[in-house]
Amino acid sequence: MARIHAAALEALEVIGLSQAPRSGVEILTGAGAVLGDDGRIRFPRALVEDMLAVAARDITLFGRDPKHDLHLTGSNVHFGTAGAAVHVVDLATNTYRDSTAQDLFDAARITHHLDNVHFFQRAMVCRDVTDNLEMDLNTLYACCAGTTKHVGTSFSDPAHVAPCFEMIHRIAGGEDSWRARPFVSNSNCFVVPPMKFAEESCITMEHCVRGGMPVLLLSAGQAGATAPAPIALAIVQAVAECLAGVVYVNAMSPGHPAIFGTWPFVSDLRNGAMSGGSAEQALLTAGCAQMHRFYNLPGGAAAGITDSKLPDMQAGWEQGITNVLAGLSGLNMVYEAVGMHASLLGFCLESLVLGDDILGQVLRCVRGIDVTEDSTSIEAMKEVCLGGPGHYLGSGQTLQLMQTEYVYPVLGNRMSPKEWAEANRPMLIERAIQRKNEILSKAQMQIDPQVDAAIRADYNIYFR
Repeated sequence: MARIHAAALEALEVIGLSQAPRSGVEILTGAGAVLGDDGRIRFPRALVEDMLAVAARDITLFGRDPKHDLHLTGSNVHFGTAGAAVHVVDLATNTYRDSTAQDLFDAARITHHLDNVHFFQRAMVCRDVTDNLEMDLNTLYACCAGTTKHVGTSFSDPAHVAPCFEMIHRIAGGEDSWRARPFVSNSNCFVVPPMKFAEESCITMEHCVRGGMPVLLLSAGQAGATAPAPIALAIVQAVAECLAGVVYVNAMSPGHPAIFGTWPFVSDLRNGAMSGGSAEQALLTAGCAQMHRFYNLPGGAAAGITDSKLPDMQAGWEQGITNVLAGLSGLNMVYEAVGMHASLLGFCLESLVLGDDILGQVLRCVRGIDVTEDSTSIEAMKEVCLGGPGHYLGSGQTLQLMQTEYVYPVLGNRMSPKEWAEANRPMLIERAIQRKNEILSKAQMQIDPQVDAAIRADYNIYFR
């Protein structure tokens, strides 16, 4: 970790980042960064260290309902959605179709009822909305209308931030209420790897910081393509880019809530295609989480992506391996953890439901083994072995721990073959479809009806 940190600081001093917007140049050079004759902004080591010292730590991402607040401290782990899939996986026909605003709303409604999916960041593009401002407004509203968990969104143009904030203030009940508990964060790809600022996204980030919105400083290079091929060096580049973001944000507003979003992805070097479900991806994400802990900064990265096109065995092993490694590494915010197929091109509502089961098992692994005086006492062993029944099935200790020490899948099948045959051989996908439909049949709009009516009167909302 120290070696990666040192390399990242050297990269910022020697290479720097290009293509900052005019406003960004003023902010960064005003803080002590150096604009070179080549147009690149370089970051003295002391500047980075000073900004790390004032950066926000132990932050809370608020839900509209306080029970969904996310405390980003230490190695607390939270799983959620993210991404910009352009297709929905239709299991009725095993085909892909364009995603819509209704699909996004349905995904938010399902997430609201899943215990192990802690936040909802925009997972699909509303491809039925052709106007970009209307798309941003519908994306934001579909997420907020579907769940009171913390929401993440993005903006396709800096000019769209202001009208979206107007909608947010109406949902919150006013700007003061919003600033007291900002329940939406901005997922901001402020860099275009390798080592370039994304001008429009930087301007959007500036607007969001001034508007009191937490930001996810997102660097998403692809190892072997837009990031170096060595896993360690891909992490170096991601850390350097996100450290530049830490300087940027804290030069504007010291201590503003920002998530250190190192999201390096993996290329299959045989063809250059993304491989989000690979073991290398799991290592990249876990390594980034270690760097978050090194800086003691709230951090986020991607896991749970599958390269499989359908919720099959490949999807299961890829989601399970990457999510459990992210969880065990203490990653605060695990994005894209459920539902995402075809290396981020497709989203599956049934996989969202199935993923809740996977994450339940992952979170049990994260919780670990409770080793205490009580849990290692041999009294229970003495009762069973010395004149007892010879098993622990009916012991008081077993009954007491049934609902605390053990986690049970909602959809996962633990029947014997005989029981399974007697139950008419239930199939996992069929059960996932059934649960999805059950959730959607009872899910309610999470916006006050009067506010919803007013918003629909003023905006062209594409979902019901």
